[in-house]
Amino acid sequence: MTDPQPCRVIGVLDDGAASLSPTALALLRRADWVIGGARTLALLEDDIAPHAQRRDLTGQLSAVPGWIAAAREAGQTSVVLATGDPLCHGIASYLASRLCIEAVEVLPNLSTVQLACARLGLAWQDARIVSVHSKDAGEWHVGAEPGHGLYALAQSLRQHDRLLVLTSPDNTPGRIARLIVAEGLGDDFQMAVAERLCTPDERVVAELSPHDAAQQTFADPNVVVLVRSQVRPQPVRMGLADSAYHQRQPKGLGDGGLITKQEVRAVSLARMQLRADSRVWDIGAGSGSVGLEAARLCPQGHVWAIEKNEADHAIAGQNARAFGVSNHTLVHGKAPEGLDAWPDPDAVFIGGSGGELQELIALCLRRLRAGGWLVMNFVTLENLASATQALQGQGAVWDVLQLQAARSKPILHMHRMAAENPVWIVCAQRGEGSAMPAASAVQTAQGEAA
Repeated sequence: MTDPQPCRVIGVLDDGAASLSPTALALLRRADWVIGGARTLALLEDDIAPHAQRRDLTGQLSAVPGWIAAAREAGQTSVVLATGDPLCHGIASYLASRLCIEAVEVLPNLSTVQLACARLGLAWQDARIVSVHSKDAGEWHVGAEPGHGLYALAQSLRQHDRLLVLTSPDNTPGRIARLIVAEGLGDDFQMAVAERLCTPDERVVAELSPHDAAQQTFADPNVVVLVRSQVRPQPVRMGLADSAYHQRQPKGLGDGGLITKQEVRAVSLARMQLRADSRVWDIGAGSGSVGLEAARLCPQGHVWAIEKNEADHAIAGQNARAFGVSNHTLVHGKAPEGLDAWPDPDAVFIGGSGGELQELIALCLRRLRAGGWLVMNFVTLENLASATQALQGQGAVWDVLQLQAARSKPILHMHRMAAENPVWIVCAQRGEGSAMPAASAVQTAQGEAA
């Protein structure tokens, strides 16, 4: 049913009233309540009725639904002013989710990213739109976690050739350029910055190198356009040769290094049952091979990895940089220390336990999200026995696979098969009687209620 008195969400550009249709302008002038950011309210002050109540939503987004409800209860009309298209990373979807879609009528304007592309003559139908208009989390650093305000952009750089970025006063074009350089992509993209669109001092700066833009400042508000200038690589996601990784080479290890071997890695990853958005823990990361391939298999997810050995931690970091993943956080430390700060995982891989195996198994089973898998690799009978004993004590559902591969080796003009050491792959899930992590329990309850 159509609401007789919906809240009108009106898109505005920086030329103020000139950007509004006659219908939108008439609704604004008649409104009893006008809600918007301080800059937008000032821009349209002459077109707001003297009797209208003005509400600045800056830093008060959560209060807006209550203001609209108060206007409706009083039988008064309300207007919310937003920038550009309110349904493109704007306030309209937020209001619709907290009121109801029938209580909101959207009058969109041109999006600022659409205007920027028009100024550049750039088709944008295949571009990825990313908003970095979030709480300031500071400069980007390699390995940053999903809560960082620039995380979505860092991920999108690996997956798209054209990006349209809605900036903020904190997450500026210069900061974005420094992110691109930090991720080793400074030569892969060209930047354009569109400043103060639809104002007398509008300026569009095109064909910028991220290296140059990183040191510059730009007038606010602005929009960033990123176009890939180098062919986007299509990396192998799973099953890389062991030789593709840097590895520590202890004496007496033959021609192999400290790494989860290719065949074992493939089976372990398969048993982790990863999805595109999985959260993964990699405990005892070693060279980082399992966690890095998991990161590639989960482009919308994230991998948290920990390694206690300083030399191995450095090598894992080197591999992470070489592989060019942005959804991988590597920590130097000894588990279980620090795991409390990580979100509950969908899958856990334990490649090394540092003598804390039983404690780690109990913790991981407790923290696993519903349906999650714990996968462990062992090369000694003692650790295998300790693991199965711990799983039995936790009431887990588990199985063991012995994997013994043989690889061909040249001998004169022929080849022989050389056996690798056997590896036991232990896979476990929380038993039905085990405690569910708080977050998962809440999600399950919500699902049942729905």
